[in-house]
Amino acid sequence: MAELHELGVAAAAKAIRDGEVSAEHLVETFLDRGATYTYLNAFVSLDADASLQAARAVDQARHGGEALGPLAGVPLGIKDNIDIAGQECCAGTPSLAGHRPKKDAPVAAALRNAGAIFLGRTGMHELAFGITNNNAFSGAIRNPYDPLMIPGGSSGGAGASCAARLTPGGIGTDTGGSVRVPAALCGIASLRPSAGRWPARRIVPISSTRDTPGPMARCVADLELIDRVVTGSADISADRSLDGLRLGVPRGYFWDDLDPETERVCLQALTLLKAAGMTLVEADVADLAALNAAASNIIAFYEPGRDIVAYLAESGAAVQFDDIVVKAASPDVQGIMRLLSDPATMVPRAVYQEAMDVHRPRLIQAYRDHFRVHGIDALVFPTTPLPARPIGEDVDVELNGRRVPTFQTFIRNTDPGSVAGLPGISLPIGLTGQGLPVGLALDGLLGMDRALLSIAAAIEALFPALPAPLLDPAVVKYTDDKQ
Repeated sequence: MAELHELGVAAAAKAIRDGEVSAEHLVETFLDRGATYTYLNAFVSLDADASLQAARAVDQARHGGEALGPLAGVPLGIKDNIDIAGQECCAGTPSLAGHRPKKDAPVAAALRNAGAIFLGRTGMHELAFGITNNNAFSGAIRNPYDPLMIPGGSSGGAGASCAARLTPGGIGTDTGGSVRVPAALCGIASLRPSAGRWPARRIVPISSTRDTPGPMARCVADLELIDRVVTGSADISADRSLDGLRLGVPRGYFWDDLDPETERVCLQALTLLKAAGMTLVEADVADLAALNAAASNIIAFYEPGRDIVAYLAESGAAVQFDDIVVKAASPDVQGIMRLLSDPATMVPRAVYQEAMDVHRPRLIQAYRDHFRVHGIDALVFPTTPLPARPIGEDVDVELNGRRVPTFQTFIRNTDPGSVAGLPGISLPIGLTGQGLPVGLALDGLLGMDRALLSIAAAIEALFPALPAPLLDPAVVKYTDDKQ
């Protein structure tokens, strides 16, 4: 058996079921690693007592001959915007400090019922409104492959903790790319489920139209297992033959203006896919940029004022929406919250309704037409146009010799599918010359989650596993001196 900290979700569950390791020992292993590599700041809190108590209960059940759930004893990191009964849920923002929901979010309840153990709360970009995870309230999260770099976000804590082997896997949330961007930048896999496939209640929201929780892990098999647990699906993804698979390669939007190293790694991936028997269909999704622009920000800026208020009422939080606006700590999030709460800059309801009734349906239809006309099984493209950039570059970053907006650039490729509610997967496919991970994305049509997981598993097998990041707790002084 591999070293315990190298075990993924499915492997850890099997090792516990087979009696190769006790759940208590496994949880202790990950708690110790979390305490050792605190410089990554991947967790905002670790719940050692509750985790060990839950692990002992799993061990007692196994010794007693009881049937174990599919995730029994597996420690997971849970993003700090997902309600867990009795645990503080801050969403990375000061006004929610001390907020302890009394009920699990449905997604957390499904995982708990399957035997999963919530090791701790993973850090995030404040209120999930960003991708750097440079959070002024809870601190910057560091990329395990280079602690001077961002991990991606907003689910950066889940991504960093999984990549660093502080957890076998984790649960994040995705509104415009927030499980796929950190997966790409941290060298792991992730799934954004189809809109509505995973329950999104009792999660601090941005947009009920666009938000979804989703799994993050080091392999597709683990994503598949977690997805099956949360959705209650009896469908086990069948092996997919690569020969004859048709993948759309939309060069005109997703492959434009890439960082040279990202482009090199992704083009090599396309060559490998073609050599494996796949047909690459080069065609652009009609009017994609314009259709997405007509709906994306309008939905994301209108719905928070409504949806956050609804969350606060349901979860029993003792704060008001205005408190969240006023107390936002991170400069980029302060600006966003002011824009969406000021009557002078708020999105008018009529504009929002047009985006929902006209522009978003047109975007969804454009994807459907593209898949049908070209007979493709999935779209393939770089998850992000560039690899991780330095912590602190929250406003703009360097790309091909010029400064470009940080947020809009990192989510450029993941945003349209999010607005359309499509399932999306990010796979780790290699490292840049500087040793930073690169992700390859797959998008499918609404409801294609299980088929997309099968395709992703087959593609994943073509690529060697990324080397684990080299971690050294002594690096904390170096990084602190540099920031």
